[in-house]
Amino acid sequence: MRARRLKRASLRQFHHHVYVVLLAPEAAKHSVILKSNPRRDPAKPCIYVGMTGLDPAERFENHKKGYKSAWVVQKYGVRLLPEMYECYNPMPFEAAAEMEKELAEDLRAQGYTVTGGT
Repeated sequence: MRARRLKRASLRQFHHHVYVVLLAPEAAKHSVILKSNPRRDPAKPCIYVGMTGLDPAERFENHKKGYKSAWVVQKYGVRLLPEMYECYNPMPFEAAAEMEKELAEDLRAQGYTVTGGT
């Protein structure tokens, strides 16, 4: 019985996710996004990197509905890119907060135009 409670507690601790959203190409026209991506490859898409305690699909829907949303995802969000983040999830809050930053930096270094990831 105690082991089952510990396992459930452990699973609750690992419920945070990083996620990546494909943005419409028009998002890359904003000066604030261009300034934070000086070495971007225009052939690669513009993306948003985030972290959530919700399922990424639910979080994306919240963005699109304007609930606690990042303006860029609400306005330009096209769809989630699970192939870029599924292998990392789920994880504890602290790990997800760090992974959000690292993933954004790694994707930016690969030439993606990245917003979010703070």
